[in-house]
Amino acid sequence: MSHLHWAAITEGLLESVWVVDPTTLQILAVNQAALRLVGATREAMVGSPVHVWASDLQDHVYWDEWRSGIRQTLESEAWLRRTDGELLRVQRRIGPVHPEGGAPVVLVAMQDLTDWQRTQQRLEELLAELRAVLESSSDGILVCDLDGRVRAFNRAFAHIWELPEALLTEPDDAALLRHLAAAVQDASAFQARLSELQRAPLLEAHDIVLLRSGRILERSTRPQLARGRPVGRIHVYRDITEHAALDAKLRLAAKVFEASLDAIVVTDPQRHIVACNPAALRLAALDHDDASGWPIETLLDAPNRPGWPVQVDQALAERGYWEGELWLRRPHGPGVALLVSWVMLRDAQGQPLNTVLFAKDLSEKLEAQRRIEQLAYSDPLTGLPNRLMLGERVGHAIRLAQRSGQGFAVLFLDLDRFKGINDSLGHAFGDRVLVEIAQRLQRCLRQTDTLARLGGDEFVIHLHDANRHAAELAAQRIIEAVTRPVTIDEMQFTLSCSIGIAMYPDDGTTLDELIQCADTAMYQVKDRGKGHWRFYQPDMNADLLARIQTDHAMRQGLQRGEFELYYQPRVDLRRGRVTACEALLRWHRPGAGLVLPAAFIGVAEETGLIVQLGQWVLQQAVAQARRWLDAGQPTQVAVNVSALQFEQPGFVQEVAETLQRHGLPPPLLELELTETILVRDADDALAKLQALAALGVELSLDDFGTGYSSLTYLKRFPLHRLKIDRSFVMTLHEQAAADVAIVAAIVQMGHALGMEAVAEGVEHAHQLQRLRALGCDHFQGFWYARPLPAAEVAAHLGQTLVLPAPASA
Repeated sequence: MSHLHWAAITEGLLESVWVVDPTTLQILAVNQAALRLVGATREAMVGSPVHVWASDLQDHVYWDEWRSGIRQTLESEAWLRRTDGELLRVQRRIGPVHPEGGAPVVLVAMQDLTDWQRTQQRLEELLAELRAVLESSSDGILVCDLDGRVRAFNRAFAHIWELPEALLTEPDDAALLRHLAAAVQDASAFQARLSELQRAPLLEAHDIVLLRSGRILERSTRPQLARGRPVGRIHVYRDITEHAALDAKLRLAAKVFEASLDAIVVTDPQRHIVACNPAALRLAALDHDDASGWPIETLLDAPNRPGWPVQVDQALAERGYWEGELWLRRPHGPGVALLVSWVMLRDAQGQPLNTVLFAKDLSEKLEAQRRIEQLAYSDPLTGLPNRLMLGERVGHAIRLAQRSGQGFAVLFLDLDRFKGINDSLGHAFGDRVLVEIAQRLQRCLRQTDTLARLGGDEFVIHLHDANRHAAELAAQRIIEAVTRPVTIDEMQFTLSCSIGIAMYPDDGTTLDELIQCADTAMYQVKDRGKGHWRFYQPDMNADLLARIQTDHAMRQGLQRGEFELYYQPRVDLRRGRVTACEALLRWHRPGAGLVLPAAFIGVAEETGLIVQLGQWVLQQAVAQARRWLDAGQPTQVAVNVSALQFEQPGFVQEVAETLQRHGLPPPLLELELTETILVRDADDALAKLQALAALGVELSLDDFGTGYSSLTYLKRFPLHRLKIDRSFVMTLHEQAAADVAIVAAIVQMGHALGMEAVAEGVEHAHQLQRLRALGCDHFQGFWYARPLPAAEVAAHLGQTLVLPAPASA
């Protein structure tokens, strides 16, 4: 058979079909469906090897068996390669065909499984949702198939029927039914009723079940439908013991019609209303006599099915029932969606007697569905789109931009110092602030733009069809809107925000890339003082990556022992002897040599690693001070303490345990603190410093004069020394009058408060002469010694220095 004949045969098939020569393994013919599936032209496929498009291991085995004379049919799932490189999962069937008068060929038929797999996933999601709805009901629900086998029941059912643990963990339908029968007063009637319901799969029923325990259950049973056909039955049990006395059981059964939770309407054979139960009247918003005699079609409608009354007539005449969804018209207010079961009642001669309509209000279900969709796509606090909806809109914008060549902007906005509002005024107040800010932001944007809340105080804005100038103007409008005073509960305050801007396609081609770039730019604004906007620049990521890499390298270096302490001797100016050393951290970073703290301490403080580094420094310095003490050279060691380390709840205990572990007398340890530590939480700092002083540890204030420098906390805190910052010392030899006056004031103030003064950064003899003249107590600096490894410091300990004479006043 010629290749043209094959094409004529296969073109009419919905499946993708290849005709393959089993000898050469070349494709002889393909139909149009196959070309669409792989995205190729007929010229590209016909004549090409079959392995180019499908090369699973099972394919090779099949063709090898063909060459060996084994000719059989292979049916399996496989991966198919498209021309764009995408792999598709297909269901395929490979089998030999023997055309009359021609050589045998192999027919490969395939179906794309992508939609099927997507459908399976959606079915699993729906099943999970149904399970959640089932478990959220306070009624006991039992779901059975048409044969009466148990498919599911919820916790409320297990509680009402007091199911034993074994039935909850090991499904056993027979044991479950035996348990139910044993729990009711009339087991035979109970089982007979279940059998009757099983024989009538479309029958709905409401009845009363009396238990041996004396409790009364109301049972509502209705068919479970799929595509209009019964697939099982749902039994709903509600404990009504508290609402009915035991002596009213018969009367309760007679009033099922009145007490039914579903709307029930009885009509004559011509479908004029005869009676409505209270639920139906409430649902239709009618009085008792208003609906009597009305054609029921005047209350019902099906906008999408104009011929629905004819369908109901046919179903009632042929099957005796009809089920479906209808809309209830109401005299006032919107219509109500109903799930309707309509039954024809006949007399003994089979003539129509009445029709009974059972209706359930679907409003809650539809509202729940609408609410679920709303929650899935919007932020519950502000009502703004969430990340999911933002992704869909930006994805659409990207597709438009790819066709039109126009770009757009993505702004990442974060409120400045919003955490302080939550911490001081509570999250409820903070939520109201976020709602107010969201409304302001929305008013700054066009209808084509999208404002989304990612969470907390972070917002993302998609500016449709915007260039850099438009993005800049939008950012300015937003900042102005946010900084206007906010008034809530008569409290007025002002906020600000930081904005990072990324442009499509220059900064990214996906939403994740654009948000990442805008976020990076926003943090650059945060680092530079907040309250402004900035465009993303490629080097921002490079700087961020370098900081991330530095943090990682430090953490590894701490584990590998790459850090070392150097010690800078401190000289007592009165005795001319080295009595203390300041511990200074050094990092032997592989490939970079010896790294000074200025290159990595900032990153450590930013990431929180400074706490671990500080703990390591404290341990090492105390251990070294102990070794000097054991060598007969008692020397005080000064250790710098970061603000984050000092704020740790167990810091004082850590210091005490370290001293005890190494047996170091507390006065040989000095902790150097910054002014930031003392003013951030003065009461907490005072308590900790008093506890440290009680241990016997000495305390000094580092870089004095460069920060908040307040006599208030100098007077309150138990400090032993003030360290004069090197910026005041470096010009003393030049006779800088202002610096001389500052140093003199610090020395005198320290002495007046019972503290010693330590000068840092002394590099010239003239500086030292001036310090001695001003009464300074200690100094350290390059004039005497640079920071040294511990082994080299030992030579300086206990040495007497010849110091230059004090400078004349």
